[in-house]
Amino acid sequence: MSKFVKILIVFVLVIAAVGYGFWRKNIYSKEELKLEIFGPREAVLGQEVEYVVKYKNNGEFRLENPNLIFTAPDFSVKDDKIFAKEVLESEKLGGAIYPGEEKSFTFKFRVVGKAGDARVASAVLSYQPKNLSARFESATTFTTIMKEVPLDLDMDIASTVEADKDFRFKINYFSNVDWLLTDLRVNMDYPAGYSFSHSTPESFDKDEWVVPVLNKNQSGTIDVSGRLSGSLNEGKVFRARIGIWKDGQYMQLKEIEKGTKIVKPTVALRQTINGDANYTAKPGEWLHYEIYYKNVSDSELYNLVLIDNLEGDLYDLTTIKSETGNFQTGNNSLVFDWRQNNGLAYLPVMDEGKAEFWVKLKDDLSRLNRPELTNKIMIGPAREEFTTKISSKLELTQKAFYGDEIFGNTGPLPPQAGAPTTYTVTWQVKNYYSNVGAVSARAVLPPEAQLAAGKIFPENQAEKLAYDQTTREIVWTIGDMSAGQGLVSNPLNISFQVAVTPMNSQIGGTAGIIGQAVIKGNDGWTGIPLESIAPAIDTASLSDPALVENSGIVQPKTN
Repeated sequence: MSKFVKILIVFVLVIAAVGYGFWRKNIYSKEELKLEIFGPREAVLGQEVEYVVKYKNNGEFRLENPNLIFTAPDFSVKDDKIFAKEVLESEKLGGAIYPGEEKSFTFKFRVVGKAGDARVASAVLSYQPKNLSARFESATTFTTIMKEVPLDLDMDIASTVEADKDFRFKINYFSNVDWLLTDLRVNMDYPAGYSFSHSTPESFDKDEWVVPVLNKNQSGTIDVSGRLSGSLNEGKVFRARIGIWKDGQYMQLKEIEKGTKIVKPTVALRQTINGDANYTAKPGEWLHYEIYYKNVSDSELYNLVLIDNLEGDLYDLTTIKSETGNFQTGNNSLVFDWRQNNGLAYLPVMDEGKAEFWVKLKDDLSRLNRPELTNKIMIGPAREEFTTKISSKLELTQKAFYGDEIFGNTGPLPPQAGAPTTYTVTWQVKNYYSNVGAVSARAVLPPEAQLAAGKIFPENQAEKLAYDQTTREIVWTIGDMSAGQGLVSNPLNISFQVAVTPMNSQIGGTAGIIGQAVIKGNDGWTGIPLESIAPAIDTASLSDPALVENSGIVQPKTN
């Protein structure tokens, strides 16, 4: 080999080495960009979590036009809406990522899921290394495991059910979630042979119920009624689910199942209250319960015990009276033993017996979410649950004043024949237990009284008060009233001025200010009309706290 060829080979090798070094220097590896997500390893339903996306450029190249996409775990919620992803474009990332530069970005939202669910967050960062036309991207993920959901779901269903007979079960739910749950759904899967009848509250398509809002430490109950058919001793399984809807997406949170067995009917039960099988109760009244039991089996029955359990604290249990039943204070139950009841000692096929008792309802039932009574009856394998609705209490108070700061009444006191004296009449309305519609109050003014024009307070009620000059009737059209409206925390009043000019025939006696007032409305819960009456008021029955004696007796007119 000539000296020239050797020199040429060396020259080519040197050029190749230099070119390789330059090429090596301009090759970019995406491993030089470190991308990480930091977040909670565990979370509970509704917990606000914080994920931090961090990146660092460990290479020697400037990374241009970066774009970061953060994708939240499935069914994450932010501002009460589904939060799917957030995109940070180049401008928010500073336009470029320089060598050695590191940045982090925080994303906050709430996670939703049932216990054991893996919630995966991901981040993708795309960029273009300087002097290169190709775009690269780095990606990473982070997994959060959902812990036990602090949302309880349960079913109260009897272990045995008689075939083709009406029976009820309850779906109970309770939230201990540190977050206001909205748009919840409760769903049921019924076994074959089940026939839905009705529910409280009403259902959507017989197997779904909407729970608009559920606060922390708040509970709810769904009562479902229907019938179950099937073979004797056949087991049936009911399944209930609760989940949340957001933006057209559904996430199941809990599921439970309860089983029951079909048994042969033995005793048929029915109940009347004050002689009515569909009685509507009123606060403070006495209730006469009559429980009828009938042998519908194929054989005679002996030595039966009937247990009657009164649920809730609406009864005044100190008033229970029964000639043949023994009240058990521990569980609010009446026990009718066969030793004291001949009908329970021996009950032939198709024969019917009766147990009875009396109990008074409390006068003040406070605020009720569901104004109804529940009576559970057990005799042998037979179980029956009866509910009785309680009507709302609509109350009208009517008072009259001479001294008040609303209108500033004028005229002589005591009143004088032929001289007008003005009084302020105040109506206060209270509705206690359930929503009431079409509420109105009315009263008739006596001949010596006249409604003062324009004297109505508050002004926002003025258009609802009407006066008929011919009939002398005053009508306050209130409209719909919600449960609890008008109570201490939410008063509902109206005041108007009445001018009274006593007649000579009333000297030495009293003059009328306003006749008895009647309030009426329709109970939205029971469907029955409600009515309450407030007594008439005359000049001697004012509510002023410091009136002298005889200040309401009509006097002769002085000149």
